[in-house]
Formats: sequence, structure tokens, C-alpha cells
Amino acid sequence: MRLWSLHPQYLDSAGLNASWREGLLAKNVLLGNTKGYTNHPQLIRFRNSADPSLYIDAFLTEIYKEAVRRNFSYSKEKIRMIENIPPISVTKGQLVFEYEHLRRKLQKRSPELLEKFPILTDLKPHPLFEMIEGDIEDWEIIT
Repeated sequence: MRLWSLHPQYLDSAGLNASWREGLLAKNVLLGNTKGYTNHPQLIRFRNSADPSLYIDAFLTEIYKEAVRRNFSYSKEKIRMIENIPPISVTKGQLVFEYEHLRRKLQKRSPELLEKFPILTDLKPHPLFEMIEGDIEDWEIIT
């Protein structure tokens, strides 16, 4: 499961679709509707929020909006559309880590997108997240 801290505009089609599916899975985990993935580290920041269910829907809202921009057909009724919610902090180190991780994925499956990839200094986080200084998040699994 990867719940990208990067803006969804950077994801290729496969990444955006995976983010939607994995976000819906995360929502079910946070709601207690599944027994799998309950201890997944990507869920920590949502569990630490004031309202995990609200925050995962806010995350999915932005994925949905990017899908609509690309003329993809996602099931809007699977989420509550959440706008204007106080952001969750994400460290600059985490964004850099994810940037490099996504670059490696795009090299393999969407090299044409890699040519349009922003330089690191212009990187935008997912709208749910606010970038703060810091290293890679403690919950990130580094292999």
C-alpha cells in the first residue's frame, strides 16, 4: 500500500489507479471493515489525525479530482467529498524519498512522463499535506 504524499498530478495512470484502490482499502481498514493491513505504516498519519475517516476521504477526494481531470471514471459515491480540511504535516525528507521512489517507477512503466517530471525544488505535496522541514517519516519502510 502506498498513499502518496506527492500531488496526484505526478502519478501516471497506473499510479493514480493504484492510489485510488489502495486509498479505498485504507478507508475500509480505518473503518474497521477488514482484517488485513490493520498495522500498515502508511495508515499511521491518518490514525493520528483528529478524524481518520474524514482525512482518508479528503485524501481520496484529491485522487478523485485528478481522475476527473484526466477523464477517468471513478465511483464518486465511494467517498465523501471533503474540501478545506486542516492539513496533515509531511516532512520534506518524505517528499524527496517519494519523489525518488516514483521516478524509479516511472523509468520502468512511463518514461514519457518522466521527461515532464518537475525538478525537486518545484515539487508539490498532495493537497491534504503541508510540507515541513524534516527527514523521512518514521513510519516509512525503507528497503
